[in-house]
Amino acid sequence: MRINTNDLTLQRNYIEKFRFLITEYEQIKSKSHPIFKTVTEFCAAHDTDRKSFLKYYNRYKQSGKEIDFLPQKRGPKYKSRRPLAFIENKVAELREKGNNRYEIVNILKPSLKGHTPSPSGVYNILKRKGMNRLTPVMKKNKRKIIKERAGEMGHIDAHYLSKSIVKGESRKRYLVCIVDDCTRLAWAEIVYDIKSITVMFAALKCLNILADKYDIRFEEMLSDNGPEFGPRVSKQKEHHPFERLLMELNIKHRYTRPYRPQTNGKVERFWRTIEDDMLRDTHYDSDEELKEELLQYMYYYNEIRHHQGINDIPINFRKSLPN
Repeated sequence: MRINTNDLTLQRNYIEKFRFLITEYEQIKSKSHPIFKTVTEFCAAHDTDRKSFLKYYNRYKQSGKEIDFLPQKRGPKYKSRRPLAFIENKVAELREKGNNRYEIVNILKPSLKGHTPSPSGVYNILKRKGMNRLTPVMKKNKRKIIKERAGEMGHIDAHYLSKSIVKGESRKRYLVCIVDDCTRLAWAEIVYDIKSITVMFAALKCLNILADKYDIRFEEMLSDNGPEFGPRVSKQKEHHPFERLLMELNIKHRYTRPYRPQTNGKVERFWRTIEDDMLRDTHYDSDEELKEELLQYMYYYNEIRHHQGINDIPINFRKSLPN
């Protein structure tokens, strides 16, 4: 049997139903309905979703056209939603450098703004291009130095130490460390809390030592969104100790993406290294011994230890990198 595609019976029935529902709805709103007192009772009796009904009712009141009772055509089909070719090419270029989808979004957002694909959109692009899994080449590119000058960017973070690290004590202790992105030169200080003022003074000491000993003066500083460093959304940054320190030193503050510690991966890698080399399963007799050991370790880390992330470049070459 041939189906008549021009049959408008369903459309007419739909419109008639909404005419009836609107009449009853307006009676309820004017408190003149003989049966229903509330819209909830009305929707339950007519087996109508309240949210959907109000959507079509408001659309009808604004346009005055009964045709607006009918469901509207949805957005573009799947293939027509694809980003422009040059955006897909940009995503592919960034993927070749080993960036994940969240990093790609953050890199593209300043230039593309509202046209930036979402993380899931980036994943779809990578899947279409067969790049959703990192290849060995991509991983190698990821390990390359992103910053080319000493002082171009620093990474700062605070790290909790075990309470039992000093024998017979259960005092809280933390490390505050700054790592240079290009050279991996670093300095860490022990603090006993991570209040903003405490972290500010520890950061200032790290900055001074890196400047005096290695002639590194930072242009940008990357931190997480912890309260000790000042939240990204704060509108009174000049009143926060750490934020004010960066302002006074003319250092631009950059923030990691929330819940993505990988963005601050260089200092996170430092914590893993110092735990393996100096802290894990080790106990010191006193605070003084711990501080002396940390001082010696920082000398070893900066002056002697090779760093695989920068192809084992020796310290003399790293210190001579332009800043």
